[in-house]
Amino acid sequence: MVNMLGCFAIGLVVAIAEKYTSDQTNLILLLATGFCGGFTTFSAFAMENLQLLKNGWNLQSAVYIIVSVVLGIVLVKIGIALVK
Repeated sequence: MVNMLGCFAIGLVVAIAEKYTSDQTNLILLLATGFCGGFTTFSAFAMENLQLLKNGWNLQSAVYIIVSVVLGIVLVKIGIALVK
């Protein structure tokens, strides 16, 4: 639930910043990356992928998603195996 709330929040922050400010870079960095990214890194991951897709980088987005998820699961498994 935290990840989903973070995704919703980062979407709101980015849309509001883009709609109401002419130079939203610092505001997005502060609120989206700082607050939302600190709240849940999954929201930052989702936002980065959305930006890749918006820019037409479909393959890069797919690779980023697959590698992040699969490698993350593999590394969790390795971490567990090392402790056992």
